[in-house]
Amino acid sequence: MADKKLTGVSRKLRNNMTDAERRLWSHLRASQLSGTKFTRQFPIGDFVVDFACRSLRLTIECDGGQHSGSLTDEARTRVIEAHGYRVIRFWNHDIIENTDGVLQTIAKEIALARNERS
Repeated sequence: MADKKLTGVSRKLRNNMTDAERRLWSHLRASQLSGTKFTRQFPIGDFVVDFACRSLRLTIECDGGQHSGSLTDEARTRVIEAHGYRVIRFWNHDIIENTDGVLQTIAKEIALARNERS
C-alpha cells in the first residue's frame, strides 16, 4: 500500500514543482546533461527524491529555507544512501541564481559516479 501512496505523492509533486525544480528539470530532462537520464519525483524507500539517475544511483535534492539545519533531512539522506544512492543537495536560491555552477557540480558528480561504476 505504501507504494501506491508514494506514487500518488510523486504525481502530485511532479504537478507542483517549485521554480528551482522546474529550472533544474529543464536542464536534466531528456538526457541533456552528460547524456544522463534523470527522472523526477522518484520514490526511494519511504521518501520521494526530487531527481534521480537510477543507472548511476545518484539523487539530487532541491532545498528551500525550511531545510536549513534539518535533522529530518540528515535521517532522510541516510535512508536514501542505505538504498545505494548518493545524495547531492542544492539550495533553491543557488539553482536559480547560479544555474551554471549547479550544473557543473552535477556533471562532476555524474563523472565520479560513472568512474565508480566502471
